[in-house]
Amino acid sequence: MRVLGIETSCDETAAAVVSDQGDVLSDLVHSQVPLHAPYGGVVPELASRDHLRNVRPVISAALEQAGMRLADVDGIAVTCRPGLSGALLVGVQAARGLSWASGKPIVGVDHLVGHLLAPFLRFPNKPETPRPTFPFVALLVSGGHTALYRVDGAELAQVRELGATRDDAAGEAFDKVAKLLGLGYPGGPVVDRLAHEGNAERIPFVQPMRRRSSLEFSFSGLKSDVARWVREHGRPGDDQTLRDVCAAFQRAVVDTLVRKSLHAARSEGVDQVVLAGGVAANRELRESAAAAGARVGVRVIAPSLRACTDNAAMIAYAGSVRLLRGEDDRGGIEVSPRTALRRLTRKGPGARA
Repeated sequence: MRVLGIETSCDETAAAVVSDQGDVLSDLVHSQVPLHAPYGGVVPELASRDHLRNVRPVISAALEQAGMRLADVDGIAVTCRPGLSGALLVGVQAARGLSWASGKPIVGVDHLVGHLLAPFLRFPNKPETPRPTFPFVALLVSGGHTALYRVDGAELAQVRELGATRDDAAGEAFDKVAKLLGLGYPGGPVVDRLAHEGNAERIPFVQPMRRRSSLEFSFSGLKSDVARWVREHGRPGDDQTLRDVCAAFQRAVVDTLVRKSLHAARSEGVDQVVLAGGVAANRELRESAAAAGARVGVRVIAPSLRACTDNAAMIAYAGSVRLLRGEDDRGGIEVSPRTALRRLTRKGPGARA
């Protein structure tokens, strides 16, 4: 089965064609970063308008790259939640139009489920990354989400939230700290690059949510600690101090993410942790998680860097799971800014009351 995937949940207009085995036949992403950079974050109305301008040419380019026509695909998958409502509607309406015109089945996909299944993708001419086996614990960490899940299978009902952030997502904290330091938007990659050359021991920032029994996260205190340091000392006036601030902040975030992920794996009795989401591309997170996991006998799996950030390949693959079961949403797709995963949450170690 070959599935056309469409992703427009935030600031990436993406389309891809993927087989039900995870082989990526095409993968196109139009980024809106230059559009939103002057504002220091995503402006929803601008995002929706840009999706509207680009969704059709991006889909056409994805089909062309795969050497296919719309008639050649077996189904269509589109992100329907969570995300910016206007942005989601652009992708869903485009997908519904293609489904109506071609007679192909269509399914809506939860964006977060796409991230959880991203390690199953295989990109051409890229080193093949290890695939996890079920069950596993997933750390989904991005600009909008930071949560731990137990994943027992590829279906939505087989995913259970173990704990989530009480306030800022980790990626959001990276962007806000970068703004405090005058590093521009998006801040995560810049902070990661500078931190690699810094001394994380020089500045003792607060370690967020250190209670080992909790699988929840909170990054607002750490962000406030960095803001307090900037108020007292001003923005770093020399390059080395800037690197040290970035290194200390990043170390505090990464240590928290790694510690809680491994605690979740032990609590759930599983020996695999999957990193997912845009922050999973962070070099220190990938290295620290792999090293810490090896010390306690937990296998840490991270998708290729290309599969970490928002993309349509993961949506197409997640959609193929539903299409193979014969599901079809031509009767209607619910568009929601909230994920469906929260609805399925049942209490586990560290879960919200």
